[in-house]
Amino acid sequence: MTDRHDEVLERIRRGLLYTESEASFQNPRRRADLIFDYNRTRPSDTERRRALLEAILGSVGARTVLLSPFHAGFGSNVHIGDDFFGNVNLTFVDDVEIRIGNGVMIAPSVTLTTTGHPVHPDLRVDFRRFSEPIVIEDKVWIGSNVVVLPGVTIGYGAVIGAGSVVTRDIPPMTVAVGTPCRVVRRVTDNDLNPGRAEIDRY
Repeated sequence: MTDRHDEVLERIRRGLLYTESEASFQNPRRRADLIFDYNRTRPSDTERRRALLEAILGSVGARTVLLSPFHAGFGSNVHIGDDFFGNVNLTFVDDVEIRIGNGVMIAPSVTLTTTGHPVHPDLRVDFRRFSEPIVIEDKVWIGSNVVVLPGVTIGYGAVIGAGSVVTRDIPPMTVAVGTPCRVVRRVTDNDLNPGRAEIDRY
């Protein structure tokens, strides 16, 4: 790798701006054709789907369910733990790493995007952008149509309500909802009671 590539990678690592042309040397790490194949496999062809996931993702744990279709900029920057469930139309904008822990559940039409763009249009020439990693810790539940923005960590056991836009870190064992997403309460032992007359819907 050239010194120029190292300099671009360092800028990306630091969350600084870089262009599409500058980052194009990373294109061989994109798994677009494999993702295309995965999205056209039969649901019953579990061995083929597992083999494709292992080829697409940076790492993938045991008992992973990822329903088709899903989408990813690279795929190779996504790391998923054990007992993961991802519903349809999950999108990974993974210019840098997305790390998902064990026991995570993600509802339909969720977007996890590590990348954003400058506000001023003159800075968006050649698709100039910045990227920051996303971390989703163990046993998180993310509701339908949620967007998680660059640099966010969602803590252990947190619940993100449907339609939320997550712009900042969410503490462990909390319920957070809204645009922008904000904590509304703690997850407590009261939530273990299956006989409650009212079930919170997120």
